Amino acid sequence: MFDMDGVLTDIVSSWKYIHDYFNTSNERSVDDYLKGKIDDMEFIRRDASLWKENGKPIKKDKLVKILSDVPLMKGAKECINYLSKNNIKTAIVSAGLDILANRVAKDLGIDYVLANGIKTDKDGYLNGKGILGVKLMYKDLAVKSFAKKNNIHLDRIISVGNSCFDIPMFEITGLSIAFNPGDECTKKAADILVESKDLSEIISFIQDYIK
Repeated sequence: MFDMDGVLTDIVSSWKYIHDYFNTSNERSVDDYLKGKIDDMEFIRRDASLWKENGKPIKKDKLVKILSDVPLMKGAKECINYLSKNNIKTAIVSAGLDILANRVAKDLGIDYVLANGIKTDKDGYLNGKGILGVKLMYKDLAVKSFAKKNNIHLDRIISVGNSCFDIPMFEITGLSIAFNPGDECTKKAADILVESKDLSEIISFIQDYIK
């Protein structure tokens, strides 16, 4: 199970990528969220409400176009191809946008997508409401639900992430890999540390684990 932003894609955050495009900032919302003042749904609502063009609401198609430029991480195709050839199912588990997650899954041939979405009105304009698939601070809940639904033992799951928000899923999966992490807590929490921006470098560790 792969985190998306900073792991499968070479960007910090799909949310930030869109904020940068519209020259908006969600720093206050991030602070409120981390302090427990708002929940995930309110976090999504606040972000979506900031995205306007010439002061007017935008269509979801606009987000699709913006995110179409997001680059894949080096080695991502090689890594996923290896897993597919060895009949290992793959999944994205991300608190990022499903618009990007679905595109990445299609481009790489990933089997499952767990991510968050934005709702629209009947004309396709963002209506400020969100679709919560993965709680940012509780990825373990999404992983557990997925595992139960698909009758998979948690110790047979390999998790790959790059930030402290991935630690909850690290703690419940059979093998955890910190890929190019940006903080010490993530490095210490994972079974394997890969300080590189080439995702194919995790293949050897997966090979050792599945022997």
